Amino acid sequence: MAKRKTMTIQKRVETALLNGEALTSSAIKNRFGAGNPGAVIQALRFKGLPVFLNTNKRTGVKVYRTGKAPRAVVGLGYKALAKGISL
Repeated sequence: MAKRKTMTIQKRVETALLNGEALTSSAIKNRFGAGNPGAVIQALRFKGLPVFLNTNKRTGVKVYRTGKAPRAVVGLGYKALAKGISL
């Protein structure tokens, strides 16, 4: 019998976001079985994935998407590295 590798909830959410999907909190909870969708998103952000929360102005629905990190954030990261701050 072959061993089957299972992906963590965090990895499955990351894969979905990187594939261009927009996910709501309830979608993360129901589709991936996450008890706390905010914690999953926070963990992905701490890993360096630029995840943004966008709100549809017409419907008010909030969705998470990936995007390009703002220049200011990248600049602060380089400044922190230059000062010797590391995790």
